[in-house]
Amino acid sequence: MKNIGLPKILNYKKSDYKGGSQNWDIEQSKKGNLYFANTSGLIEYNGTSWNKYILPGYTVRAIKISKSGRIYAGGYNELGYFEPDEKGKLVYHTLLKLANPNTKKTVDFVWKIHILNDEVFFQTFSRTYIYKDNKIRVLEAPNRFQFSFVVNNKLYFQDISKGLVEYRNGKLLPLKGTEQLNDTEIWGLLPFKGNLLIITLDKGLFIYRNNKLESWDCEANAFILKNNSLGGRIFNNEYIVLNSVLDGIVICNNEGKIVQHINNKKGLQNNTALSSFIDNTGNLWLGLDNGISYINENSPFTYLGSSFDLSSVYASAKYDNKLYVATNQGVFSHVWEGSFKEESFNFIKGTTGQAWNVNVIDDILFCPHNRGLFIINKNGSLTIVDDKKGYFGLKKLKGTNYFIASNYHGFSIIEKSAKGYKFRNQVTGFNLADNKYDTDGKNVWIKKNGVIYKLTFSDDYKKFSKITTYNSIDKEIEGITSLQKIRNTIYFQTDNRFFTYNASKDTFVEDLNMSALFKDLPKIRYCVEDNKGNICYFYGDSSMGMLMKEDGGYNNVIAPFTALTGNLVYFYESVNTIDSRNIFIGLTEGLAHYDPEFKSLPASSPKAYIRNFIFNQDTLFKANMPALKNTKIPYRANNVKFTFSSPIYDNPENTAFSYKLKGFDEQWSHRTNVPVKEYTNLQEGDYTMMVKVINSYGTESEPATAAFTITPPFYRHYIAYISYIVITVFSVFYIRRTMKQKIRKKHYYQTLEQRRLYLEKESKIKQEQYELEKEIERLKNEQLRVKILTKDKELVNNSLQVAKKNKMLNGIIKRLKEIDTEQMDDKLKLQFNKLQKTIQKELNTDKSWNNLEKHIKNVHFDFLKRLKEKHPTITPREMDLATYLLMNMSTKEIAEIMNISDGGVELARYRLRKKLNLPRKENLTGFLMSI
Repeated sequence: MKNIGLPKILNYKKSDYKGGSQNWDIEQSKKGNLYFANTSGLIEYNGTSWNKYILPGYTVRAIKISKSGRIYAGGYNELGYFEPDEKGKLVYHTLLKLANPNTKKTVDFVWKIHILNDEVFFQTFSRTYIYKDNKIRVLEAPNRFQFSFVVNNKLYFQDISKGLVEYRNGKLLPLKGTEQLNDTEIWGLLPFKGNLLIITLDKGLFIYRNNKLESWDCEANAFILKNNSLGGRIFNNEYIVLNSVLDGIVICNNEGKIVQHINNKKGLQNNTALSSFIDNTGNLWLGLDNGISYINENSPFTYLGSSFDLSSVYASAKYDNKLYVATNQGVFSHVWEGSFKEESFNFIKGTTGQAWNVNVIDDILFCPHNRGLFIINKNGSLTIVDDKKGYFGLKKLKGTNYFIASNYHGFSIIEKSAKGYKFRNQVTGFNLADNKYDTDGKNVWIKKNGVIYKLTFSDDYKKFSKITTYNSIDKEIEGITSLQKIRNTIYFQTDNRFFTYNASKDTFVEDLNMSALFKDLPKIRYCVEDNKGNICYFYGDSSMGMLMKEDGGYNNVIAPFTALTGNLVYFYESVNTIDSRNIFIGLTEGLAHYDPEFKSLPASSPKAYIRNFIFNQDTLFKANMPALKNTKIPYRANNVKFTFSSPIYDNPENTAFSYKLKGFDEQWSHRTNVPVKEYTNLQEGDYTMMVKVINSYGTESEPATAAFTITPPFYRHYIAYISYIVITVFSVFYIRRTMKQKIRKKHYYQTLEQRRLYLEKESKIKQEQYELEKEIERLKNEQLRVKILTKDKELVNNSLQVAKKNKMLNGIIKRLKEIDTEQMDDKLKLQFNKLQKTIQKELNTDKSWNNLEKHIKNVHFDFLKRLKEKHPTITPREMDLATYLLMNMSTKEIAEIMNISDGGVELARYRLRKKLNLPRKENLTGFLMSI
């Protein structure tokens, strides 16, 4: 147990684990998962994610994990166990149903659970329920149980009237002399040097030996009497963890001397520790009244940070039995006595501001500071060497009383005289500044902006008489990464290859031994040698390792320092080695104390788990299943998702996973901190998900695997392929048979078709012959009709001529009648009368007009019939007029035929239009032709 600084503390708030504030009990499974009895249920932490499981009554006060992995839990009016179902999900099973109905009503809180000789004890205030072989029997309290404990395979109870009693063969046997503790609560009972250590709530610590109870008078007891206690744990067989109500926890040795005190001021989120637990890696967990805390006790590192009033540390040095620390706020000191458990650092007055360094030269403590160069005296006062400019560092020039100091304007000479140290002069000729420089006495070497400068002093050290620049070390190597002094030799380094400067040839020569030393290391930025000959190297953005000097060689130590990754002060990394067990490293938030000889528990290989396997809206909790069986997934659910976990708690931020889906991925994935991987649209086939975890020390685990098979879609299943073959064979047979039938049927239908075509052709010929005959008949009829129409026209014309002749004859007769026959002689009168009679006879004997009307009616019989059907009210006279109009006769011709005037024809036409209901704009003749 380290007594300098504090271990790393990780705090988990209730918002992190999504539970209640109080955590009453802690257990760890074989797989490394941690379980907390929380006011809202059972909380599980697997190193990657938090999970919560509920039991009736919600509150869980006690848990215990059996060898089989069953998690027994007890809460308010409830007791039972959690066990994974067939899918690996933790499911709660109540045992209260096995108890006597009369005892169920008064269960109250289950405060403790113990497993002893295959029996599970659920202890409440009034009784203890003992579960074995799926049965429950009850152990009644003599008066009232307080709490119970198992020590060295023996079960003890505290009864408020009989004191401590031992359970043996179903009976409770009192421990003599413990009745005096009846007025207090016993919260802890621990094995102690072959006896019992009793931890009470408010009466302190007691040792029970030889049937006697005695107070343990020690530093730890005084702490408990002041702050009250809620139990404790044995830690590493050498120390005792004591939980307090008011002031966090203390860890004491077997003599009762407090080695560590951790409370709210030193990093805990709450001062009331309800429970404590040592996990399988030797680290401490605390169940607090509000939250959960992890304390990394099994580590060679402890930290001196804000609780010690330190901020970013740029350098540290031990001087006159004090530890001095240069920070961005100034210089602080602490008495070096090997114990830092209570005291904070003291501020050195006058050093307010950025202190770049503290280093001891010739038993003088120099402090290069933003405001100048100071000397810190043993009494804590300051001596100003130069306060005109800021300083980065100071190095002694061999063989002189001079020091070369790097300041904000370049370099200056500090002179040592009988009166002390004083500023001598600013070295002119070069005004660039940096804290990474060194000197061989004649030259100053400095790297700036990727260029190495060799600055050669003048004889009086007042200027640089020559400045030489080097852009590379070797023709084959570009650039220069760093310069550093190791074993009093200045080395120039690029790509882990180290060179020295040959002044006679003005070239760089590789030191093969040094290059070989760094050959297999990460690409470093620069390195520095401490005062014990160890070589500290820095790589990446903020990582380090150390080549520890031993037996004439070096041992590369890198794994422990991964705990510091990301916390070093970039470019101003500092390492202060005081002795083999005390190495201080500057951090952005204080100091880290490293003890290389710290005996930590051997680091076990990390273990990776496939936490969940999610597919088709179903989840398999693989991490809880005893065996990872092959899982068959239908093709429609070929999107799968995996979540990973690993019970690594010391540096969870540096835990990484690498995965490979065998059957899909060809290579392992790059390391990732995301514990989730999803695959979509996987083809059918056999797959194996492989996951390995890499802890913060770079150690890889054996891969965890989960095999699964994506079955093909029904149309690509092997049964489907057999069906395809059967169907193909049947199809070939069926098609061949069908083709033969088709060919025969085709021949048959071809014969029928030929016969049909022959018949059709014959029928067509007959039809064409018939149509031809009809056409001939039609043409004959048409010719005949034309002839008839022609004759009709001729007849009409003849009739009209006759009508004209008769009209003329009537005119002659009328004129003859106007002649006075009295003046004629008889002979002439006789001839006149004879002529008149001849004309009259001709008129009376002419029947052509009647024949004309009869002929017209016969020719246009169908027209007259249709006209009469459509217009029944039409008169014969109007029908004649319609016939004449159909024949396209003129008004004059119609007037002559009908023996009426032209005006009479127009009047008749008007009456006919009205009878036919024709609009004024419609042509009468056209209408008649359309009938």
